[in-house]
Amino acid sequence: MSENPLRRGLRISREPDPFTLVIFGASGDLTRRKLIPALFSLFADGYLINFRIVGFARREWSDADYRARVAAMIDEDGRESPGEEMKAAFLERIFYVSSSFEEEAGYREIAATHRGHGNMLYYLATPPAAYEAIIRRLGETGLAAPAGGGPGFSRLVIEKPFGTDLESARALNRNLSAVFQEEQIYRIDHYLGKETVQNLLVFRFGNGVFEPVWNNRYVEHVQITMAETVGVGTRGVYYEQAGALRDIVQNHLLQLLCLAAMEPPNDLAPDSIRNEKLKVLRAVQMVPPERILTDTVRGQYLRGIIAGEKVPGYREEDGVSPDSRTETYVALKLDIDSWRWSGVPFYLRAGKRLARRLTEIVVQFRP
Repeated sequence: MSENPLRRGLRISREPDPFTLVIFGASGDLTRRKLIPALFSLFADGYLINFRIVGFARREWSDADYRARVAAMIDEDGRESPGEEMKAAFLERIFYVSSSFEEEAGYREIAATHRGHGNMLYYLATPPAAYEAIIRRLGETGLAAPAGGGPGFSRLVIEKPFGTDLESARALNRNLSAVFQEEQIYRIDHYLGKETVQNLLVFRFGNGVFEPVWNNRYVEHVQITMAETVGVGTRGVYYEQAGALRDIVQNHLLQLLCLAAMEPPNDLAPDSIRNEKLKVLRAVQMVPPERILTDTVRGQYLRGIIAGEKVPGYREEDGVSPDSRTETYVALKLDIDSWRWSGVPFYLRAGKRLARRLTEIVVQFRP
């Protein structure tokens, strides 16, 4: 093969170890809209070099079939194309395994065909109901451990929602820890990858103007908002199981809350940042039953007109029950019981089909 086109303008200081990324749920919406476009963008920018991507799903496709679909995912993304040569080089690294999540044969195929190509990463881009079967099969087929007990690694990336309540989250943790070591598990929140979110720590702790006044003596309240103009689209079935509270608030907005409210970590190591976030979450006060009606709001969008076009109401969307009680809008007031934030209310809100698209943190100072 000719010289890899990605080596032009290479941006990394050393060539990383080879790896294989297995995407469970390779035909799904998350893979189509987010994962493949992001991976191709990393490849085009020179961050991915020696790798292969293996799609894992039920559909009876060949490698060539899946490569054609990956090419369509890249084209649909709408970003400026780096050229057909770059896309062809990326597609050469795409493979496919046709299997249900329960069948052992698909996992055996991964072990026999793809495991010898460096470190292994498993990405669960599937409905949460499939997590248990995938985790169990990865353990039973030996895919959770590095190949041959060597120095490489195997890692599992798991997407939200992480359970539906406290007990189901604990049950999922038990299933994970029975197969994987804690350092192998990545429970991700893709909001933390946003550049502005990553800059929050620098903004707070590297700025001599703001940090001295970042407390209850000077701050009146904090608002954290994620507003969307779109509806649930093709995600009606998923949204019926999740709702805005589980889909947005308990992950994305709580992460933003932690970054806004946490104490300075000892360093920027992942464990140090996590520990300070955990202190914030432990200090958040549960909303007592007598304040549910005053400190929380839930609602659904109705049919209407947005940007001159008629749009359906939530209960009219595909996959949504006509008498659904699932919220598409949620707002709540939270109190943090700490020396820094005692008496400062934090207002969190998220919703679909709102007037404008917006994600922001507003810190309102006292006069």
